[in-house]
Amino acid sequence: MAGNTFGNFYKLTSFGESHGKAVGGVIEGVMPGLEIDLDFIQGELNRRRPGQSAITTPRDEKDRVEILSGVMEGKATGTPIGFLIWNGDQRSKDYTNIKDVYRPSHADYTYQEKYGIRDYRGGGRSSARETIARVVAGAVAKLILKKHGVQINAYTSQVGSIKLEKSYAEMDLAKVEENIVRCPDAEVAEKMIEYIDQIRQDKDSVGGVITCVVKNSPVGLGEPVFDKFHAEMGKAMLGINAVKGFEYGMGFKAGGMKGTEHNDEFYMDGDKVRTKTNRSGGVQGGITNGEDVYMNVVFKPIATILKEQNTVNKQGEEVATTVKGRHDPCVLPRAVPIVEAMAAMVMVDMIYLNKMYR
Repeated sequence: MAGNTFGNFYKLTSFGESHGKAVGGVIEGVMPGLEIDLDFIQGELNRRRPGQSAITTPRDEKDRVEILSGVMEGKATGTPIGFLIWNGDQRSKDYTNIKDVYRPSHADYTYQEKYGIRDYRGGGRSSARETIARVVAGAVAKLILKKHGVQINAYTSQVGSIKLEKSYAEMDLAKVEENIVRCPDAEVAEKMIEYIDQIRQDKDSVGGVITCVVKNSPVGLGEPVFDKFHAEMGKAMLGINAVKGFEYGMGFKAGGMKGTEHNDEFYMDGDKVRTKTNRSGGVQGGITNGEDVYMNVVFKPIATILKEQNTVNKQGEEVATTVKGRHDPCVLPRAVPIVEAMAAMVMVDMIYLNKMYR
């Protein structure tokens, strides 16, 4: 089945289902000799893992990564890096009541129509559990980016109607991990946490926005026409489960601005060309200009809510259904490392591509 490999030069092919034995992947494009810091990779997985706080799903998965190939004595050999994360806390019986029922806004119906078969246990391949593989590949990409001085930080900037009004430049992004919602503003974070907890008690779900910032981006990443930098980044973000929108720089606000309000004027900072403002989000003409790249990724309320809803079944009958199982009332806190991972993979891929011109 196509669509399981991401990237051109730095590639991830993932496999596995939510309630299968394991989720894993194969990473290609890692240069030989790169030190593979397993503690760092595991730390990234721990940020994504379920059961980490009161506002995430209680599914208890340790998510310990096992490296199967491509690493010897702590260093990449240059061959494909195979890895595996075992599933340990599935409760497939929670899904037997919806075996023949299409859950509203899930992939049940579309998978059934496309393939003629679907894994009803937690959504199978369509489950966000597949993103474990992305986090591993993203962590390895971050190890590569460290050598280029590139830093990637994402954070929760909006939950429902609760919005962080400060820009990333006004906050200390080192504080993102200081609270369970991963918002760098403690006061706003507390409001978000209280709201998510109320949503959880109401057996509902809520969406929001994750902001991602790439600092120290090299100049010249991206192609001028079909493989523009922001287009590749948008593809990466829109491929994440539950993502409904992507914008970079001023994004949709640019539609209400004049050229005099949006243009970034150039100036010389020593021998370096800089822009006085960064409304372009570090990208001009589809190519990075060396300024910070920043983007917003919109997540919908997750489709699984523990309330009765109307739907249809495989027999074409209109029925009512109530979903069981353990689910996040808000996906954002655990999605922060996923957004960073996808951004890291795009950055490495673009850096590799740019070397063709050097």
